[in-house]
Amino acid sequence: MSSLNMKIITVIGSGLIGRSWAMVFASGGFSVRIYDNQQGQAAKAIKEIKKQMEELEEAGMLRGELTSTQQLSLLSSYDDLAQALEGAFFVQECVFEQLEVKQSVFQDIECLVGKDVILSSSTSCLVPSSVFSKVQNRSRCLVSHPVNPPYYVKLVELVPHPETTTAVVDTTHALMTKVGQAPIRLKKEIDGFALNRVQSAIIAESWRLVQDGIISVKDVDLVMSEGLGMRYAFIGPMETMHLNAPEGLGDYMKRYGEGVTRVLNSFGPVPDFFSKGAKSIINEMCELIPSDPQHLSARRERRDQLLMGLAKLKKDH
Repeated sequence: MSSLNMKIITVIGSGLIGRSWAMVFASGGFSVRIYDNQQGQAAKAIKEIKKQMEELEEAGMLRGELTSTQQLSLLSSYDDLAQALEGAFFVQECVFEQLEVKQSVFQDIECLVGKDVILSSSTSCLVPSSVFSKVQNRSRCLVSHPVNPPYYVKLVELVPHPETTTAVVDTTHALMTKVGQAPIRLKKEIDGFALNRVQSAIIAESWRLVQDGIISVKDVDLVMSEGLGMRYAFIGPMETMHLNAPEGLGDYMKRYGEGVTRVLNSFGPVPDFFSKGAKSIINEMCELIPSDPQHLSARRERRDQLLMGLAKLKKDH
């Protein structure tokens, strides 16, 4: 199986996620070949990465031990897929979220690489058995689902195809760890993976609380940002319960388990996110943050700056 001693990684797709992956891999000292099927797009991506890296270095937030100049020297752009894949031990696909496109991309890749090259998809909602259904050798395939933006949010969900070997997951886990990500292993595929299933539960109850007139959009967001999110930024829900009772998780369930069950049983059905009532929730959100490109871009920049600061705090502690 592929060894981390091999230094070339190919990133397929030069959009936001592709650029982020390229930066992450370069920060770990890997040579990264960026491919895009649109002429000149991969080269444009490197220019954008250069700007980002220089800003990160100036802010003291550049990842890895290499300077921005050294990391940039590890990046190269390609409009030819075969050339981009030559010598790579790991391929990270980052094309847009359309099943047929991803399937076609991996069919093309498989024809151009050796049998030991790991094929990884960045998909956030397509299970590996669907993404890799047209690949002949599925034992070296898996999903490596990042959280946007991966440069600041380090979690990566490793989701195996039913035929994926343990060695492939182990190598990918080691790679992600080496480049500073926080990989987790799913033992088998499931719709939504782990992160989006947990996130969907939060979305559903937040939506119901607003829909039922219990709380405003602004205040339900504060429940997370100034409440649950404060501790969840450092410890998860299982450890939170474990620490919130004198004698740990078992004690927590003795004390609060019935209450948790009662609340869960009071939850309503899955909300209709496309109903007439949903429009009022959307409008309430848009009153707080207008949905035009200028306002959204400014808020995304603010989000990334805050995540950068949080990442630094977590690193220092």
